[in-house]
Parts: sequence; C-alpha cells; structure tokens
Amino acid sequence: MEPSRAATDLWRHTLSQIPTVLGRIEYLASLRNSKTGRYEHHGLELRFGGDSANDTLRESHEESFSGWLALPLEEQKYQIEQYLDAQEEPAKEIVEAWLRLKPFTTWVPARARTSERTLFLTDLDALVELIRREFGVVLPDPDA
Repeated sequence: MEPSRAATDLWRHTLSQIPTVLGRIEYLASLRNSKTGRYEHHGLELRFGGDSANDTLRESHEESFSGWLALPLEEQKYQIEQYLDAQEEPAKEIVEAWLRLKPFTTWVPARARTSERTLFLTDLDALVELIRREFGVVLPDPDA
C-alpha cells in the first residue's frame, strides 16, 4: 500500500485524536524502537506492511516536529499548557518530571538537523522553566 493511504489512516484514526502538536510529537517518538530506530505500530503494519508503517510514522513525526518549530514561542507555550491540561497526572508533577528527566530529548526525529534539535530543546527548556515559575514548581535537588 502507498504511504499516503497509510498517512490518511494514521491521521484519521490516531493523530487527529491528539489535540496538540507536542502531544503528537511525543506519541510518534514513543513508536520509535530505541534499538532499531524503526517506527512500529501494530495496526498500521497489519494494514499497510512494516516498511510503509515505518515510513509513514517517520514522516509524520518529522512533519509534526517541523510544524512545532514553525510555531511562535507564545503558541508553543500555549500548546504545552494545553498538553499539560489534557494529561491525567497533575501538571506540576509532569513539569517536575520534565525538569529531572528531560524526556523531550528523545522526541526529536533521528533525521533532524543539529540546529533543529538545538532549537527544539532550547525552546522547550526555556518554556518549561517559564511554566515551572508560573506553577510554583520547586527545582529538583540534583543531589537528592
């Protein structure tokens, strides 16, 4: 099957249900196998084959990532706030975990340029710091 049909299927059944660009980036990154770098999605693989599923997920991840980078910082902050509001866990706990674990370092597509990676991580660090201050989240003790 051609990737465009797989992409349409992915959007219709999955990505359209994720309300933020950041959420889509996180989701798509979670489908990347850390051992092989291939994207894996059982349903897409069954319908369209492993290679088509991998290509579709990789391209969707790269497109979402590029879309995020094109957003003004104010919109990125709004998207993070919307992302946090949509989670089951309290926003303060997520922000605390982000400060400690920096999970968003794994959300960058493998083929992103160094400058794109740096921009993404620098912007997220700054925005999470801003949100940390607004929420009154205490910085984690690095010796704890």
